[in-house]
Amino acid sequence: MIFSRTPYRISFFGGGTDYPTWYKNYGGSVLSTSIDKYCYISCRTLPPFFEHRFRVVYSKIELAENLDQIQHPSVRETLKYLDVSNGLEIHHDGDIPARSGIGSSSSFTVGLLNAVTALQGRMLSKDQLAHESIHIEQNLIKECVGSQDQVSTAFGGINHIVFQKNGEISVHPVTISEERLLDFESHLMLFFTGFSRYSSDVAKKIIHNIPDRYKELTQMQQFVDEALNIINSPSRISLLGKLLHENWLYKKMLSNDISSSAVDEIYSEAIAAGALGGKIIGAGGGGFLLLFARPEDQIAIKNRLKNLLYVPFSFDFTGSQILYYNNKSKQYVYDDEHGSYVYRKKNSGTMPAKQNLMI
Repeated sequence: MIFSRTPYRISFFGGGTDYPTWYKNYGGSVLSTSIDKYCYISCRTLPPFFEHRFRVVYSKIELAENLDQIQHPSVRETLKYLDVSNGLEIHHDGDIPARSGIGSSSSFTVGLLNAVTALQGRMLSKDQLAHESIHIEQNLIKECVGSQDQVSTAFGGINHIVFQKNGEISVHPVTISEERLLDFESHLMLFFTGFSRYSSDVAKKIIHNIPDRYKELTQMQQFVDEALNIINSPSRISLLGKLLHENWLYKKMLSNDISSSAVDEIYSEAIAAGALGGKIIGAGGGGFLLLFARPEDQIAIKNRLKNLLYVPFSFDFTGSQILYYNNKSKQYVYDDEHGSYVYRKKNSGTMPAKQNLMI
């Protein structure tokens, strides 16, 4: 049995420049952090007493005899990529709902990849987790996703992520004093708008518009450097609020689907109550609203947005982790040639395992 825990992420600046369509032509740059809200994956070798070889539990329960029958795209393609033949049972639990812009789909893929490779007796580095998850999502599932979520959730922490034209990705942890870190964290507020959407649908339109949004994306990329200068200087941390506001105005220019009249109204209410800036997290369209506000103004903002769910959070510095590892259950191995399981004892041959016994 394996348990993995993978954080969700918040992107501050540079979102949109992490799409390969952009950064393979112009390079990209993102400032983001992982947070203490997590995706949990448990994974175990499924004993051969069941009629199915795979059991996948998330918002649905799937029972499948082969990998092609699995409907969950990340589970199906990750297991194919890892050449899994033995039966598996996979459970997912998350602190945040899906389709909310917090990077939940990439956290799932990173966490699943981490768990299944651990079950296979291998340990991937943070860099391997990020790159292989990007490959699974972009090339195998063929989702319209960027490359920052996988990196942020795999590595953890506040990072300046740089995307090179040749496809290489470098991760630079943002190093600041504990006092500055707490000051930064204390200015952030997170609200759930209640609107959910498929980020890939919004991202597809952003990617389609990239050739016509050079000015906007270039400016959004420059905001990353400006934000780093503020964080690493004696300047008031509140200056990040104004920068987030400018960034949000540019982000909305990337596609008409990034915001909506309802989201704009919520954001305007927050600004009127004292917020200095903010943005919808992720591709846009709904999900979570991040606000930057002075601590003394936050009660008024909460009262103004009392119909929304306020979600307190802290920064995470762990990245994707294996929380529990017990690999003694790897005794049953599926024999494709004979279409049945065999039971392996240490330093011995194999013996057929009984099939189709229901408990």
